[in-house]
Amino acid sequence: MAKLDYIVSDTHLGAVPAATERAFIKFLRTIAPAARSLLINGDLFDFWFEWGDVIPSQHYRVLAELADIVDAGIPVTMVGGNHDAWGGRFLREQVGIALHDGVIRQQYGGRPALVAHGDGLGKGDIKYRVLKKVLRSRAAVLGFRVLHPVIGMRIAQGVSSTEEKHQDDHSSETRAEFLEHWAREQFAQDASLGWVICGHSHVPALLEIGPGQIYINSGDWVRHRTYVTIDERASAQIREYVDPS
Repeated sequence: MAKLDYIVSDTHLGAVPAATERAFIKFLRTIAPAARSLLINGDLFDFWFEWGDVIPSQHYRVLAELADIVDAGIPVTMVGGNHDAWGGRFLREQVGIALHDGVIRQQYGGRPALVAHGDGLGKGDIKYRVLKKVLRSRAAVLGFRVLHPVIGMRIAQGVSSTEEKHQDDHSSETRAEFLEHWAREQFAQDASLGWVICGHSHVPALLEIGPGQIYINSGDWVRHRTYVTIDERASAQIREYVDPS
């Protein structure tokens, strides 16, 4: 059976209903036999932070499924999003995920890909870009680490706006436009790229920008439960997971 690369983003575990998390676990079990690789392109968690050896206690079943996928020889890559960019030793060493922050290069279907979650990219999001530098600074991370984990979790839950995205969100469409424009710029600057892959906007997209140049946004699991597959012939598809139960 031909193997597929799977791409998923913006699951926001912790801010979606328990039924969504259960469906995501079933999704991981479903793809394992057919997967060549799995890319989690940001915001797997609505919040993730590691206080040394202390981690959030939720979502251990999802982490166990991901560890099983890695143990089966399937590489799992995760790009930190604006909600879960503070991963560390536990995700890398215990789960086995290849964890990255920022823009990375990969290969899918034998073609070069530029991968980014998408927060702070393109036009707009000016205030967030400033905030991003602060929140991901060494000083901010060290300061947050001295907080008791319970207090840190409550602060994170208090500032999250994911619940609002259960409704149609005009700002999502705006972010989608900014990211598509950013993708077009990347293709124009680097003709070798076959894919530009983003998340963040929560709007699924599969667009041919030019011959052999495809922009992918895998959507989300807040409203859509979408993911993307790429086969060995470099054919990409957006799919929606339907829980068989």
